[in-house]
Amino acid sequence: MLRRITRHPAFQTGAARLLGLYLAFVYRTTRWRILGWEHVEATGGRFVLAFWHEMLPLMPQLMLEARNRDFASRAHVLVSRHRDGRLIGHVVDRFGIRLVHASSSRGGAAGLLSLLRLTRAGEVVAITPDGPRGPRRVAAPGIAQLATMARLPVVAAAAFTSRGIRLRSWDRMVVPLPFGRAALALEPPVPHEAGLPAIEAALNAAAARAEAEARPPA
Repeated sequence: MLRRITRHPAFQTGAARLLGLYLAFVYRTTRWRILGWEHVEATGGRFVLAFWHEMLPLMPQLMLEARNRDFASRAHVLVSRHRDGRLIGHVVDRFGIRLVHASSSRGGAAGLLSLLRLTRAGEVVAITPDGPRGPRRVAAPGIAQLATMARLPVVAAAAFTSRGIRLRSWDRMVVPLPFGRAALALEPPVPHEAGLPAIEAALNAAAARAEAEARPPA
């Protein structure tokens, strides 16, 4: 019975609204430091954004930052068709993030083609290269394939907060708490021809930089 209730669309919509309100409160009460915004500006808005799946609850701050700088009003993120993906969509919609749904059982080919069309229309697109099932911080080839097809550089991003709860999920996702200090780090664009190892290295560099900046002094 409980499972049927939690899967009901009305329940998920309500839960997503509450989660969205909670995240908005967290973002407003967090002291943010933005590192590497010049790398985004250097692309002129023509890039593929990448970040590890565990950082999804913190990444809407990037869209809020982009709006504050009159840079972009929305972004499109590739997620699975699973109900968790739909729930995420309801949560992040308020922050200007639109989801592109793909079937992980089919390799996400349709989703990549959808993102490719969006890049050609001048839209900002994003991928969590280790989602939706992992392994954690191991990039699947889709991000490099998209960058090559679109002939766009990849900007690796990461966010970390001094106050958060790390879940026991496969990605060890961090649920942020209010009144912390957080860092949002962006690495220099990785050329589309550089390949997957270079993208993965940039993602890990961004993660290390954000964590080092956000952690309170010892």
